[in-house]
Amino acid sequence: MTATAAQASETKESTEAVDKSNPRVREMFRQIAPRYDKMNHVLSLNIDKYWRAQAVKRLRMVPGHPILDTCTGTGDLAIAISAKADPSVEVVGSDFCHAMLEIAREKRNPAKSSSRIDFLEADSQSLPFSDDTFQCVTVAFGLRNVADTDKGLQEMARVCLPGGQVMVLEFSTPRTIGLKQAYGFYFRNVLPRIGQWFARNDKSAYEYLPESVGQFPDGQALADRMTAAGLIDVKFKPLTFGVATIYEGTKPGELPAPGIQTPGIQS
Repeated sequence: MTATAAQASETKESTEAVDKSNPRVREMFRQIAPRYDKMNHVLSLNIDKYWRAQAVKRLRMVPGHPILDTCTGTGDLAIAISAKADPSVEVVGSDFCHAMLEIAREKRNPAKSSSRIDFLEADSQSLPFSDDTFQCVTVAFGLRNVADTDKGLQEMARVCLPGGQVMVLEFSTPRTIGLKQAYGFYFRNVLPRIGQWFARNDKSAYEYLPESVGQFPDGQALADRMTAAGLIDVKFKPLTFGVATIYEGTKPGELPAPGIQTPGIQS
């Protein structure tokens, strides 16, 4: 890790006050689940759909090996992956919030998916899969909600096939002067009020959002954590002036030939 990245990461962690314990986060998302999709589209001006499409476009999908989307929430990324994957590719979406998964299952539309898609309840810090199972392991706007970021990344790397791809899509902080200040004002003052009006929950979910983003490592700091988790060739691409960022890493080794059965999926 570079000195600058280490300092940035240390600063964020040393001031961390956000409660990301499993019970708190699970309950918060249970409460906002019924309006989660609508809120996301409104608060992001529908740009979240573009971000997910860009993530899917960068996946190196091959026939015959499954794909895992962790912290899948209501399943948007898993469903988007399934729509583009080869019919021989099973897509699995996992999340530890039952209420979110129920919505994901309702949204699943076999007519619009080219491959099979399943959703199961699982903690991203302890995934119920064998080592070396999935050709791609993804997470969209969920890694910052995992209590132990490094454990979450280690689990993603563990279940990824050698030669496979680990991808993180997450909010980040713009660096451009002016935009950074405007973005910060929107996140701290506007977004929580609109989100609270939509959600009507008592856990301040949309006050949690700017806090969790502000205290989460981004840019090179998160790339360094992916490298520490055992990934190589880690790179990142900012989207929409740095409001979101796609991070990609590869698990060392060579991807098995398409069609070779990989064990470890429990549905």
